[in-house]
Amino acid sequence: MRVLGIDMGSREVKLVMMECDQIIQKKKISTMTFYKNFCIYRDGKLEVDVSRLGMYNQDKAVSTGYGRNNTDLNSFRAITEIKAHAYGAMFQTKLKDFVLLDIGGQDVKVVKVENGLVTDLELNEKCAASCGRYLENMAAVLEVSLEDMSQHYEGAVQLNSTCSVFSESELIGKIAEGVKTEQLCAGVNYSLYKRLNPLLSRFKGKKLVLAGGVAKNRALTQYLKSDFDEIIHLAEPQFNGAIGCCSYAELLATHVD
Repeated sequence: MRVLGIDMGSREVKLVMMECDQIIQKKKISTMTFYKNFCIYRDGKLEVDVSRLGMYNQDKAVSTGYGRNNTDLNSFRAITEIKAHAYGAMFQTKLKDFVLLDIGGQDVKVVKVENGLVTDLELNEKCAASCGRYLENMAAVLEVSLEDMSQHYEGAVQLNSTCSVFSESELIGKIAEGVKTEQLCAGVNYSLYKRLNPLLSRFKGKKLVLAGGVAKNRALTQYLKSDFDEIIHLAEPQFNGAIGCCSYAELLATHVD
């Protein structure tokens, strides 16, 4: 069976086509480009024009993410992001017991999975200071790439601002004081870790699975090692939600929900 999964995120749309539990096609498209070039406005909402995606002949299609309710529900089944990411992590790790930390561009999800079921969760959807957008903004201020900034975790300078907007001003002030770029990068990464702590505090000591674009942040991994027994990196962290949609579609085909 060929299944299509779409994760319609706030910054990017991720698409995965799977067949026989293997990824045969995947792509990322900016959300704005996706809406403009791959959707049709009809009856008061945007509908995905699957024919424009270059992904054909799917037997089932499942969607998730911010825009899941804008998809054509005649061909897509919409599921929650929590369900999609949990199924994606279980598929990729083959684990049934873990804590999932998904850091997206504008939100954070912490999901506890026990015996293959979601038993607890924490969400942060109101502030960009603990999300990927914060790192993007700070990297732009420092004029370094995200990849370069993510490598630094030693000698972190203290950053006190709790707001991503004010953090930019604080960072510029530190630059004016002559603080080294490496220390500032480490400070940004550590400030993200501190903001995540309240969400993670109830789940420490477990296996932690990292998903989302920030999963590639080396510094964050180093900081989290002191709190969890094991840090697990997914082969496809940014496509985890779309993979979870495909995995869920497979279960629907066998009448397991």
